[in-house]
Parts: sequence; C-alpha cells; structure tokens
Amino acid sequence: MADSLQMEVRKAFCEIGRRIWQKDYVASNDGNFSYRLEENLVVATPTMISKGFMQPEDMVLVDLEGNQVGGHRRLTSEIRMHLFIYRERPEVRCVVHAHPPHAVAFAIARKPVPRCVLAEAEVNLGPVPIAPYATTGTWEFARSIAPWVKNHDAFLLASHGAVVVGHDPFDAFYRLETLEQYARILMLAMQLGEVNTLDLAAMEDLLRLKERIGSADPRRHGDTPVCGNEVRPTPAVWQPGKMSFERTDAPITDAPKASPLAPPQEARERNLFARPDIEEATRETLRRLGIE
Repeated sequence: MADSLQMEVRKAFCEIGRRIWQKDYVASNDGNFSYRLEENLVVATPTMISKGFMQPEDMVLVDLEGNQVGGHRRLTSEIRMHLFIYRERPEVRCVVHAHPPHAVAFAIARKPVPRCVLAEAEVNLGPVPIAPYATTGTWEFARSIAPWVKNHDAFLLASHGAVVVGHDPFDAFYRLETLEQYARILMLAMQLGEVNTLDLAAMEDLLRLKERIGSADPRRHGDTPVCGNEVRPTPAVWQPGKMSFERTDAPITDAPKASPLAPPQEARERNLFARPDIEEATRETLRRLGIE
C-alpha cells in the first residue's frame, strides 16, 4: 500500500506540474509540491527542474527535520515552508507553491485580496493573508506564514508567490487554480469600475455551507471580520523555541541515505483523490443557483 500510494502521488505531481506550467503559473524551474506520506515522511518535487516536464522517478523523499532520505535529484531549500506547515497542521497532507501571475500581483503590490465578492472563492479559499517578505529557502521564510498558518488554506508571499494546502495533490492544485482565477476576475472587475460585494446574510449562508462540507473558516468562530480586507493573525499559534525549526541556519541535507518505507498509518480503502464531500458541495451550489 505504501509503495502504491507513493507512486500515485508521484504521478499526480507530474500531471499537476504539467497543468501549472501550461497555465503559466510557473516559469523556468519555479515552484514545488509535497505530500506527507506518513507522520515523518514526505515526497516532494526536486530543485532545478521544470514542473512541466517531470517524471515520477524525479521526486525525492524527505523527513520532517529536512533530511533527504531518498531520490537521486536534489531537494529544494523551499521545502522548509512545506515542513513548517506539516508540523503546524497535522491534518494537511499536501502543499503546493507556485507563482500564478495575477495572484502574485496582489502580493507584489501588497494589496489585500478583497473578500465577500465571489461565492466560489469564499467556499474554496476563505481569507487570503499576505505574509511579510523573507529570503527564500530560509527558516525565516518558512515561518513568515506563522501568524495565519493554523486557520488558513491559501497564502500570498510578499514579492514572491503563493502557497496553498489541501487533502491531496489535486485538492491543493484546485485551490491554487481558484486563487489565480479569483485574482484575475478581481482585476478585470476593477477595470470596469466598482466591485460589488455580497451582503452579510449571503455570506453567512456561504460560511454555513462551507462548515457543512467540513471546511473550517476563521470568520465563523473567530474575530476575523466577515468582509473587508483585514486578515488578522490567529492568537497564540506561534511559540518560538518549542520546535527544532528555530535553527535559522540549519542546512538541508542533500545526500540521500537508506531508509525503508514503512506502510502508511491509516489504510486507504478509497482512491486517494476521490472527494465526495466536494462533489456534494458542488451539487448543492448548483441547486442553489437553480442550475441543477
């Protein structure tokens, strides 16, 4: 089961890489993806490779301390942010980082992504914070999203790119796709004039829908405003000194070392990428719109 799951993820990364490259979400060797196979084992894309032309055997294996334990290619230093997310969010299985141009434009301009505008963005994204700039590949870079990491699923990195999380590779990719599409729609709407927002009653309905399909939103039970542009940090989620990630200069170990793969902790009786909850949410949204 462990080997079949890992091969399924490797193939999924190749397909997602091809889509991201074709959509111009990355250029050259940009971007990186990872998936947590088990508690202390992650499969990830390597550095210095175009994400549009990867093969399953190109992927590498890394533990949560940043040690490469498998693969013939070299691990990317940006894996640090992935590992930080996995340490802070045990339920997250996949992280995707890319540079979708319309979304990154907001990060470069330091312009907050408006909320309460598009129903699909509210259900699939929620508030999108902009993390402060930090040098790529460092532990400071990894921790830049710390104030929001617990309760958000999409992040913009100032003057850099975007990071999204998901239950599996395609779940994360679709969230990235939604983020870029939303940013593009916002820019087009802004050129036409005023951007109209949903009222609070409509937003409460969307947040209840989101909660019913099992997707938490910080605005439902917190102090983050439902609308507006402010994305407040989550209180008391980052306590320096309690994690080994405090070593800002700790190198990523490039040399692979032998490490047999243990079976995943939980047996998987269904296909990794089957998401009946998302399918049901889509059907409910279509019914509400009178399309189905």
